[in-house]
Amino acid sequence: MRKAFVIVSTLSLVAFALQFIFAAVGAFTKPAGDGAYLLHSVTGMAVIPVLTLLTILFAVLAKAPGRVVGLAVLPLGLVVLQVLLAGLASGLTDAAGASTPFGLTIAGLHALNGIIAVHVVVGVLQAARQLANPTPAGAAPVVVPEGEPA
Repeated sequence: MRKAFVIVSTLSLVAFALQFIFAAVGAFTKPAGDGAYLLHSVTGMAVIPVLTLLTILFAVLAKAPGRVVGLAVLPLGLVVLQVLLAGLASGLTDAAGASTPFGLTIAGLHALNGIIAVHVVVGVLQAARQLANPTPAGAAPVVVPEGEPA
């Protein structure tokens, strides 16, 4: 189960990283129709939540410490916050449907929350790797000097 925890954590990180690419695709698509953010939406509303739930499941099945399980749960809350921020940002327009400064500020928080989520997922992956490949008690990690083959 520990290797599965590492694998699903890796897939989760890849999906979160792809979100930034998919957001850029949406932002730079001309003309920007309804489908400009389709990849971003599908990944954020389906793929990432499923991977996050699987990460939590495998953290529990791998008998990860409570701190690690809690860390694995955190992205789920951040994903819910992402949806709320995106909805709020798109709803905060003027009477003509144009963006407002407050709406753009909320949109910026959506981006910031995405960055935070990626950092949390990196932490989950690091914890999963440590759990799968623990350093024996009293053993020092092997350090290969720079420039020498591993």
